[in-house]
Amino acid sequence: MIDRELLAILVCPVSKTSLVVSQDGDELQCVASGLAYPVRDGIPVLLAEEARELAPEELEALRKRTPGIES
Repeated sequence: MIDRELLAILVCPVSKTSLVVSQDGDELQCVASGLAYPVRDGIPVLLAEEARELAPEELEALRKRTPGIES
């Protein structure tokens, strides 16, 4: 699990916007860039080359789950 204080200061390296913890806690997801960054052994890997693109249905679900996050 990612510490709330740490999550509050982390941003997507591509879009520079807030990140959201995935429902399973294995990724940090970004609505604006549509990317998901892995969390390995509790450490976020915020490298664009390590990120995966969110599928359209995943991105839509994320938007619904986080209405206050900019897209």
